[in-house]
Amino acid sequence: MPSLLICSTSAHGHVAPLLPIASELVTAGFRVRFLTGAKFRSAVERTGAEHLALPADADLDDHDLDGQFPDRARLTGVARMKFDLVQLFLKPVPAQLRAVREAVAAEPTDAVLAEPLFVGGGAYLLQRSTPTDPMVIIAGTLPLSISSRDTAPFGFGLQPLKGPLGRLRNAVLQFAAEKIVFGSVQRTAERIIRETTGKDLPCFVMDWPAQADAIVQFSVPGFEYPRSDLPDRVHFVGPLSLPTTEPATLPDWWADLDQDQAVIIVNQGTVANQDYDQLIAPALTALGRPAGTAADPLIVVTTGGRPLDTLPQPLPDNVRAATYLPFDQLLPKADLMITNGGYGGVHAALRHGVPLIVAGTTEDKVEVGARVTYTGVGINLATNRPTPPQLAEAVRTVLGDGRYTAAATRLGNEIGRAPGVAAIRSLIEERRRTAAGGLSSKDEV
Repeated sequence: MPSLLICSTSAHGHVAPLLPIASELVTAGFRVRFLTGAKFRSAVERTGAEHLALPADADLDDHDLDGQFPDRARLTGVARMKFDLVQLFLKPVPAQLRAVREAVAAEPTDAVLAEPLFVGGGAYLLQRSTPTDPMVIIAGTLPLSISSRDTAPFGFGLQPLKGPLGRLRNAVLQFAAEKIVFGSVQRTAERIIRETTGKDLPCFVMDWPAQADAIVQFSVPGFEYPRSDLPDRVHFVGPLSLPTTEPATLPDWWADLDQDQAVIIVNQGTVANQDYDQLIAPALTALGRPAGTAADPLIVVTTGGRPLDTLPQPLPDNVRAATYLPFDQLLPKADLMITNGGYGGVHAALRHGVPLIVAGTTEDKVEVGARVTYTGVGINLATNRPTPPQLAEAVRTVLGDGRYTAAATRLGNEIGRAPGVAAIRSLIEERRRTAAGGLSSKDEV
């Protein structure tokens, strides 16, 4: 039986995209273990995988990061990204590596699949010693972050600039990123990796996924920037079904979605939803209507688990709300999604040809928003706190210009042709065949 160890930082946005992989590979007959935070045990076990808890010093509570790290709340942009890289993703590396080693030693393992910010996966790469050690696969749950001569460094949110001038710009910015902007992060990463593994980090910290045996990017080429130097080990497999760490049921208002009205989804995410003033409140102000107003769109709001009475009250007559919703059933009924720009949510909309308005600049969202603009599938408001007039104008533009829906539909068709989890299964099965052949030759000698 093929055996897979999935590894994820203990945060909803990191765990949730990996749950469909676990579920599908369990169904395909794989032995799947899932190493992540203790609070995700139920979500992991619903997939049929075995949950392995990260050590306490590698676990975190992603629902109150600013409470745990008071200095973080005052930071924005690159400064917050640097803080997160060190505090949330580099400092847990020693404990992560111990947990991976213990899991691999406990039973035969064909592959370790890690999300890009589980940097303990990079440390494990440096620790492998034989050709039969597990292969390491990176699950591309963020926009492709590895450096390229054809793109600006990850995190700058800059679209490609063609020709020699573009490559010069990219080279200068890459030098600045590695030596100046993220220089302190790089030095911290080098020290932690050296102390943990006894070896030197062989690359820029943001490029560690490029050292893996394979990167399975949960997107399609049409949503990524073209790269003439893209490594062969990068496989675009398309997005998976939008997952949730909690079960969702259909609300009693579900039939309202079949009326002759445009349906607009407002989704502020599951973690970044503690402050409705960022996106949900201004969207309700911009789009909400009193009873009796004709021909207005129906607004569907999800709270990501928070009680419905925490929403701004009273709710406008054209608003429908739920704590969780099955997005694979909701999105086919939608005409537009307004979102803070999470990678998984954006791809879920595109799978169904739904155009987007994105408003988010934290984490990887600045890169997601830039790609939304680049591909023409929506409007990037480039702010965490859009105003009601901004949202109202963006909604009129997207719904009134068929080019946005046409672009989203083109990407939806490309997603429909992508291989999905079958590509991961093929990589692992090929590794098993190669390892078996290597063992056989060695035995004959």
